[in-house]
Amino acid sequence: MTTIVIVLVVGVVLVLTAVYISWRAGRLDRLHIRLELAREALDGALVRRAAICLELAASRILDPATSLVLASAAHEARTAGVEEREHAESDLSRTLRAAVDQERFREKLAERPGGAELFAELEEAVAKVVYSRRFYNNAAGVTRTAQRRFLARTLRLAGYTEYPGFFEIDDDPPRAMAAE
Repeated sequence: MTTIVIVLVVGVVLVLTAVYISWRAGRLDRLHIRLELAREALDGALVRRAAICLELAASRILDPATSLVLASAAHEARTAGVEEREHAESDLSRTLRAAVDQERFREKLAERPGGAELFAELEEAVAKVVYSRRFYNNAAGVTRTAQRRFLARTLRLAGYTEYPGFFEIDDDPPRAMAAE
């Protein structure tokens, strides 16, 4: 009788352990999916911001020098490789701040046909970059924490996946956009 009880207890413990390990592996998998989706959203927001910056540079609203610098920074951000991406995006943010924070920029843009809509689009794109980057970095932090847990490391629940890196850029919005 006692052997049956011991076998049942050991069986229940093994089943509960297997269920827990399966649950942890599933959670880690869901975190990786969330991280990939956050990365895609961040990439989309960065590409959209660069496209709107190129549109602004081509709109003939800015002086030629500012247009050239903004277009160059936007092009660099869109074509940068993985290693240079953070630096190129930070350069675009700084260039955008320099362009938008010029005196009477918003008024000059509003005077042009479609200028107010372009500025609203730019504001939205800049805000999306800020939120997307925060969301991605949050997802990366949670995923890294889950990958570092003892059980995940011991049983290699994450497979051979590397720890996700954070995406650190200068994404402060221009004062003209932050003032509202």
